[in-house]
Amino acid sequence: MKTIASCVERIVLEQPFLEEGLAKEIINYSALAEALQDEVSKKLGKPVKTGAIMMALRRFKDRLAVSKPYYKLDTLLGQLGDITLRSNLSDFTYKNSNTLIDSQAAILTKIKDKSNVFYTFTRGILESNIIISSSEKSSVQESFKNEECIAVKENLSAISLTLPKSNTTVAGLYYQILKRLAWQNVALYEVISTTNEFTIVVEDAYVDSAFSIIKNLNKK
Repeated sequence: MKTIASCVERIVLEQPFLEEGLAKEIINYSALAEALQDEVSKKLGKPVKTGAIMMALRRFKDRLAVSKPYYKLDTLLGQLGDITLRSNLSDFTYKNSNTLIDSQAAILTKIKDKSNVFYTFTRGILESNIIISSSEKSSVQESFKNEECIAVKENLSAISLTLPKSNTTVAGLYYQILKRLAWQNVALYEVISTTNEFTIVVEDAYVDSAFSIIKNLNKK
């Protein structure tokens, strides 16, 4: 059965910024209760007073304080490793096909001895994506000449961040990174990750802001 508390909790959990604001005690309960009143009333199918919503918010905040969800994350942010910036990149998107793997093998053969070339390949369900140093643009076009190209984007930069090995056991790390980028209106063109490495690809217009944000992730 739906209750005021369950509705309020569901709304807050669907909006992580609210959850973090409550945990850090930087939200006005009265103002938030008024903002949520119509939505909570609609979910319950009856009028709900703001006082009841405020009480539910305070109880939810108390549970957040007990669980201390951010202490492991704060420790992890303090252990972030090296940051690498690569510029002059191009992004190619191709429709998946039975021959795409052969085309990928062809470009890998062309760049295998070029240690300075940036290259990533991601295969999705319907399409695959290649991000590579723009100096190799013609090599990509030649290797994939028989494939269906969906999109090409140039003037990109990649910012890679080395993560502690414990990153896979702590919830919220990627959220913290993406949240701060969103707050500064940094649009992401691509996001790439391996087990212990996280990379964002942005248009050159955003690279300075993005690098500054990533560099200061471990600063409170």
